[in-house]
Amino acid sequence: MSTGKPRSERFERGLKTRREVLGADYVDGSLEKADEFGWAMQQFTTEWCWDGTWNRPGLDRRSRSVLNLGMIAALNRPHELKVHIRGALNNGLGKDELKEIFLQIGTYCGVPAAMDSFRIAKEVFKEMGID
Repeated sequence: MSTGKPRSERFERGLKTRREVLGADYVDGSLEKADEFGWAMQQFTTEWCWDGTWNRPGLDRRSRSVLNLGMIAALNRPHELKVHIRGALNNGLGKDELKEIFLQIGTYCGVPAAMDSFRIAKEVFKEMGID
């Protein structure tokens, strides 16, 4: 990592989970690109989201992925949706489950959100070699 910033125990625990869910290449690339300005967000995300939330015992990773897909689609955050579709697949969700999640998103968040979710998922499937 180019920032040379110290990393806390929370950061290291969160980093492990973040890599397992999103993939080491994606996470390491985000960290390497972080300059002095962006490092604070990387640190916040890794400690707060990935350790403070994802490492809590109350829900499994599949459940957290399902929640994230719905919330991120509702918020219209396509970049994060793409990242978390990959994470959901890494957490064991299948294409049919994603299809059902996106159909429900269409019901509760609107058809445009569902259409974007399907489109973005197809991009991820292609990138990951999933038929």
